[in-house]
Amino acid sequence: MKRFMIFVLVLAAAFLTACNASGDQAASGETVSLLVSGGETSQTYTRADLEALGASQATFNDVTYVGVSVGALLEDAGFNLDEVKAVKAVASDGYTVNYDPAQVLAADVIVAYARADGDLVDDEGPFRMVLPGTEGKLNARMLVELQVVK
Repeated sequence: MKRFMIFVLVLAAAFLTACNASGDQAASGETVSLLVSGGETSQTYTRADLEALGASQATFNDVTYVGVSVGALLEDAGFNLDEVKAVKAVASDGYTVNYDPAQVLAADVIVAYARADGDLVDDEGPFRMVLPGTEGKLNARMLVELQVVK
């Protein structure tokens, strides 16, 4: 029984060390990216890549966000906007939101990478969807991928 307890303690210590190490990587400047994919098209974007596409602003719940319009992002990734039938936002925690083109391709809908007064807050993640005038569940946080259906 004593050996089993030691084994469990060693296993728990190893697990905790691994969890802490992965957290340190993100905090130490690991490059975070957003995947835009659909069919045979796949493009990865960092915050700097999104910033280079031109900044737009959108306001949701009295917070002004800075990002790139979804339409500009999809065009840059190689999608013809006339062929887009749907877009699915995927968050790092597995949450997903499906949008029809009329919702997500509006000029004021953005993938945000910052707030007007600084970085996104921790619970928003590095990227988030911002759809002004819509309910909260459509404004996906912790965005890691946009999947395009043609």
